[in-house]
Amino acid sequence: MTQSERELINSAAAELGGDLSTFVVSSLVDASRRVMADRSHFSLSPAEKSAWEAINRKPAADLAGLRELMQRPSPFID
Repeated sequence: MTQSERELINSAAAELGGDLSTFVVSSLVDASRRVMADRSHFSLSPAEKSAWEAINRKPAADLAGLRELMQRPSPFID
């Protein structure tokens, strides 16, 4: 960490009236929530939601090769 980064972080912690440890942990928790939200939740506009629902209403394609593959015995079962 550079000296200017350290000073900025210390200044931000002081502005919020807390100590450095509380500020750092709080900031890391917020950043972690943002990262995890991108991987577990998504939002759609009304138009995007309609398009998504239209895709999901379509019947599944009948793929003969996939059907044949799924009917084969598993090579992982003794």
